[in-house]
Amino acid sequence: MNKDSKIYVAGHRGLVGSAIVSELKELGYTNFVLRTHKELDLTNQQATAGFFEVEKPEYVFLAAASVGGIVANNTYRADFIYKNLMIQNNVIHHSYLNGVKKLLFLGSTCIYPKMAPQPMPEDSLLTGPLEYTNEPYAVAKIAGIKMCESYNLQYGTNFISVMPTNLYGPNDNFDLEKSHVLPALIRKMHLGKLLMEGDEQALMEDLGVDNYAFAKAELHKHGITENGISLWGTGSPKREFLWSHDMAKACVFLMENKDFTDVKGNDKEVRNTHLNIGTGEDIAIKDLAELIKKTVGYEGNLNWDSSKPDGTPRKLTDVSKLHELGWKHEVDLEKGVVMMYEAYLKS
Repeated sequence: MNKDSKIYVAGHRGLVGSAIVSELKELGYTNFVLRTHKELDLTNQQATAGFFEVEKPEYVFLAAASVGGIVANNTYRADFIYKNLMIQNNVIHHSYLNGVKKLLFLGSTCIYPKMAPQPMPEDSLLTGPLEYTNEPYAVAKIAGIKMCESYNLQYGTNFISVMPTNLYGPNDNFDLEKSHVLPALIRKMHLGKLLMEGDEQALMEDLGVDNYAFAKAELHKHGITENGISLWGTGSPKREFLWSHDMAKACVFLMENKDFTDVKGNDKEVRNTHLNIGTGEDIAIKDLAELIKKTVGYEGNLNWDSSKPDGTPRKLTDVSKLHELGWKHEVDLEKGVVMMYEAYLKS
């Protein structure tokens, strides 16, 4: 990529896309074509086709997606598979039709089997059943990988796929129902702290309501009470977390330095050309909760509801391929949680 290359970042206002735009600007890239969801619905084939025909971007970061945590994934199953498939199909296909020089497709490590070997290497893809709660989303992302591979093999495109581990950072989704575990824990602990301190005004402002009784009812609905905070599962599953701007650095590094030919290998059957992006380090959810509790300053109880699903027991990425290509993360989890809480308070 040249500094004046025309770059389209799909999903530029989300956690992933905003970090990528920020990193590109920091490196001196200047020519961006960006659209909000209101301006361009990527699930609409005709609208997507028109956008590519008019704008003709040279490079595409496909970070647009419909995402959520375990509750959202299990509740909105049809939404997750439909929206993600439509977004991917439209952007990848019209990137091919309009001569995009290079595309980077972002997926998720939930693509791997529930009982995949730990850490999970790229070649464990499609070797076993998926975790049920996020199966529709995972199937969509697997389809995206295979679509990029197939277009490369049939049409000679240069589309690469990366599978980031669990991400967190500025512009994250802190919705109490639809957010991922780390931002959800931060907001729950913060609200629990305000409740214990009796700070009615701050609670109402955080929830965007003007009635304290209603605010308390909302807290109780999400397991935040005067007796502590109720959390799903046992807390025993382990998860890996990557600061979103580290992920963005990895994506830009790959777009600048690596092509499909660098990852496809020499085998007759080309498979598993995607790359994991992660830290190679994980933590039990219970320990993560304690770390966040300490960071936020919440002094109440954490009550684990073992009747609720835990999800996959462990999801640690094997990042040896990425390290061999020359990239490693910079922000450790303890520092990242502090930065994340500071970002939440500012927002």
